[in-house]
Amino acid sequence: MALTRRQKRLIRQKRVRTRVKGSAERPRLCVYRSLKHISAQLIDDSRGHTLLALSTLSKEMKGKVKKTRSKEAAKELGKLLGEKCLEKGIQNVVFDRNGFLFHGRVKAVADGAREAGLKF
Repeated sequence: MALTRRQKRLIRQKRVRTRVKGSAERPRLCVYRSLKHISAQLIDDSRGHTLLALSTLSKEMKGKVKKTRSKEAAKELGKLLGEKCLEKGIQNVVFDRNGFLFHGRVKAVADGAREAGLKF
């Protein structure tokens, strides 16, 4: 039986999630990519809390980019996320690609966060 794309991504997600855990000192930066938007969350897995969440639908992103499904929008999201993390005193994170391949928009989020000063 052939697996669908979604099923394959969920298998990759579980494999990555067994190795990547977030803590209060080093939260997990989880990226989700849909066809039209991209979102990112900072998660403390030890407490099960989301520390920060942003997406291309957020108020802070309105007016900064024309298209929400471009690499430029993803990079801008990463920069904004990095700035907000530094305001909260978070400098180190663990990157969770959430089963998506590390290229294109997912990589652009990581590059934008690195430019803002986050360390992976």
